[in-house]
Amino acid sequence: MAKAFAEKFQVRPGSSFKLSSRNPRDDSAFEDKDETKAQTAKDAAAIDALQDRLFAEGKHALLVILQGIDCSGKDGTVRAVFNTCGPIGVSVSPFKAPTPVELSHDYLWRVHQQCPARGTIGIFNRSHYEDVLVVKVRGFAPADAVARRYEEINAFEKLLSDNGTRILKFMLHISKEEQAQRLRERVEDPAKQWKFNPGDLQDRALWDKYQDAYEIALNRCSTSHAPWHVVPADRNWVRNAVISRIVRETLEEMNPQYPPPKDWDPKAIKIE
Repeated sequence: MAKAFAEKFQVRPGSSFKLSSRNPRDDSAFEDKDETKAQTAKDAAAIDALQDRLFAEGKHALLVILQGIDCSGKDGTVRAVFNTCGPIGVSVSPFKAPTPVELSHDYLWRVHQQCPARGTIGIFNRSHYEDVLVVKVRGFAPADAVARRYEEINAFEKLLSDNGTRILKFMLHISKEEQAQRLRERVEDPAKQWKFNPGDLQDRALWDKYQDAYEIALNRCSTSHAPWHVVPADRNWVRNAVISRIVRETLEEMNPQYPPPKDWDPKAIKIE
């Protein structure tokens, strides 16, 4: 049952996926908005409890990749799904333009350093996929270098998977109309103006090229060990509900356990 829900949003490995086939306003997976929001809160609490067990067990990690265009809701997802979790076992890594030091290494160097340790959940706000998205669209690297990166990324993620890291990848899929509305809110609301960057409008002008770049990445890099999920994100409550449920069900499938006491018997301990 858990797998069936996630599969509704997955890009099937080896398929010929069209981004236009997914409706960014689709809410058909849920019946009632208020009930769904209440369930999201329950899922977030369950994720906190499961993360505690994951940390105590210390055998596996979970990497959650949030990828989407400007205003797609990456920050909001982190707040809704993971804010309940304790700070020790969860890390959030935002990937911005690479620094000169990062540019002096291969493009995956900075990413590998931020991957979660065993026992923790790592959240990437943007990720190594920027190197086949903005880098491709803006021409920041030669076309032949970008073309090699899809298989390099697949191999990198396979390495993580083989070494105990479960990977969940979410593309937050919003419409051009919804992005326009959210950009207007950032411009008009003094509490949101700090989020606005005039450079965002340059990327918006390249909307179709970004959609094409996403489609290629989704097709080339949705694998059995790290499948992509395309999440309808025009409605925040739907986005949060989909991701919280898939994260919860994945952790339940991982089934981390509290380790038993080592070299001592709780029954023998007496505290005066």
